[in-house]
Amino acid sequence: MIYIGCHLSVTDGYEAMGKTMTVFGGNTFAWFTRNPRGGKSKPIIKEDVEALLEYVSSKGFGPLVAHGSYTMNLCSSNGETRKNGCEMLKKDLEIMEMVPGNLYNFHPGSHTGQGTETGIGEIADALNSAMNKDMSTTVLLETMAGKGSEVGGTFEELKEILDRLEYKDKAGVCLDTCHIWDAGYDIVDDLDGVLQRFDKVIGLSKLKAVHFNDSKNERGSHKDRHEKLGKGFIGMKAMKRIVMHPALQNLPFILETPNEDEGYIEEIKTVNKWFKNKSRL
Repeated sequence: MIYIGCHLSVTDGYEAMGKTMTVFGGNTFAWFTRNPRGGKSKPIIKEDVEALLEYVSSKGFGPLVAHGSYTMNLCSSNGETRKNGCEMLKKDLEIMEMVPGNLYNFHPGSHTGQGTETGIGEIADALNSAMNKDMSTTVLLETMAGKGSEVGGTFEELKEILDRLEYKDKAGVCLDTCHIWDAGYDIVDDLDGVLQRFDKVIGLSKLKAVHFNDSKNERGSHKDRHEKLGKGFIGMKAMKRIVMHPALQNLPFILETPNEDEGYIEEIKTVNKWFKNKSRL
């Protein structure tokens, strides 16, 4: 089995997100630690978070996957932007320790002309400054589509960052199906080969979560445009193979498809049916 859910708003609090996901039919969820386009993080009420942790434990939820702001760029050529990104990262990891034992995912960053090697070094430096040996959070680098000056469009680039971290046991990868397809990895006709490549380069033990999205683009487009399940170039048959693949079981799968609530409910229902039907075989 896998855990399935989608992004939820933290507006009504943490416990409310858990209860909403139960209504949606899921057993994990993602939320932004702050406005995805930047801004301050929402103050946390200790009792609210404790209520969430008790709730998800009682309902058998999988790991939860917080997401850093899209504006957090740890390797920008603009010093002020990079400084702000590092401050966001440190603050977000402090927040995550109030929701202990879960996952924090972020886009590695864009080197904005400095070059990939410089970008990799600055991302690793920022993580080494923010992480510590006592943290319970696992930090996840997200696989990227490779558009523009993005860092993380190949497994090799992510490995270089991970190799430079002091606390390697507290870091991993979130695989975005749309992103790796757009980056050129053939998860439609060679899913086994792609996962074997990931294992050889990074190690499947480092794969901690999946962003489960179809793509509006052909493979290798480097555009990063998500699509609803089965409506894009990856297609429903391939999406089913991904979610049922033995190497990806027991991971949290987070939908980031362009949907409203009803759309997410239907997609969660679809994924749950795949597993229910398998159990009847």
